[in-house]
Amino acid sequence: MARKANTEGADSAENAGRLKQIALTYKMTRRTDPKVGLVVAGVGIITFGVLLGIGFLIGHPVYAGILGFVLALLAMAIIFGRRAERAAFGQMEGQPGAAAAVLDRVGRGWTTTPAVAMNRSQDVVHRAVGKAGIVLVAEGNPNRVKSLLAAEKKRMARIVVDVPVHDIIVGDGEGQVPLKKVRTTMLKLPRVLTGPQVTAANDRLRAMGDLMSNMPLPKGPMPKGMRMPRGGKMR
Repeated sequence: MARKANTEGADSAENAGRLKQIALTYKMTRRTDPKVGLVVAGVGIITFGVLLGIGFLIGHPVYAGILGFVLALLAMAIIFGRRAERAAFGQMEGQPGAAAAVLDRVGRGWTTTPAVAMNRSQDVVHRAVGKAGIVLVAEGNPNRVKSLLAAEKKRMARIVVDVPVHDIIVGDGEGQVPLKKVRTTMLKLPRVLTGPQVTAANDRLRAMGDLMSNMPLPKGPMPKGMRMPRGGKMR
């Protein structure tokens, strides 16, 4: 009985947390998409109404109503998820580190390392490793990040010579990839590596180190007014 009560309590807490997360997501989405509630509700009502109407036509309104209710919830969830994702990208776009946040959502099979290269102007390059190889994602001034990408490729060339390297510059200009399309662009890349090869590439890159691990940081609180060292890239 005690175990059953504990299980029910855990399920209730999990459901409450899930509902709270949905509510927070809705509030965030509504800031940039005020009509999200009306659109989602409209989709649900139309879906349920269409299925119920079909049910009356075929003489099974109860069964069609149940099916319509389930499909209405599913359609509402899909539309809400898409609009919430669009709103999230809209809020992140133009913010420093936005590409790193997108890389964290790419999915399983990818290992991401934020800020493997950066310059004094805060242009930054992030790295992701998966079965498609190595993907370098740069955000910042397009002209400046090209040199950052070239330097990072040269640095990796000594370590991972047999792994394909792709680069993405985040932006809306020619040859660039909008922030909201970074994930789909990466997932469309051909998978050419096996699991063990991905692990080996990650191990070699980890041994090479990255910007954060190589940066000498003082112990304790960061001093006020601390500036980046001169010389361009932080290594």
